[in-house]
Amino acid sequence: MILPREGHLLRIFVGESDKYEGLPLFEWIVRKAREHGLAGATALRGLEGFGAHSRLHTAKVLRLSSDLPIIVEIVDTIDKIEAFLPVVDAAIQEGMATIEKVDVRFYRSRTDGR
Repeated sequence: MILPREGHLLRIFVGESDKYEGLPLFEWIVRKAREHGLAGATALRGLEGFGAHSRLHTAKVLRLSSDLPIIVEIVDTIDKIEAFLPVVDAAIQEGMATIEKVDVRFYRSRTDGR
């Protein structure tokens, strides 16, 4: 797959404890992105954050949260991201999604099988 230099980043913010169809929501989103042929997806675990309810979620030792913030980042063309958004929109009860333009410098995989 070749990505054009002007790509778009879909960034989805959810909670670690959010579930959908029996899976952690972030895992479900990554799997759906793969099924829909998007260029790639990465789930990142946040150390601290808050959302629409202003409830603080933190990984501090004295106050371990079981619902840390998770960010799923997906880069592809705007057309593929726009087509994918309705899929995830139906699954996300709480969270946020943003889209921004990105300058794709390279997108490649190893060809030697390692």
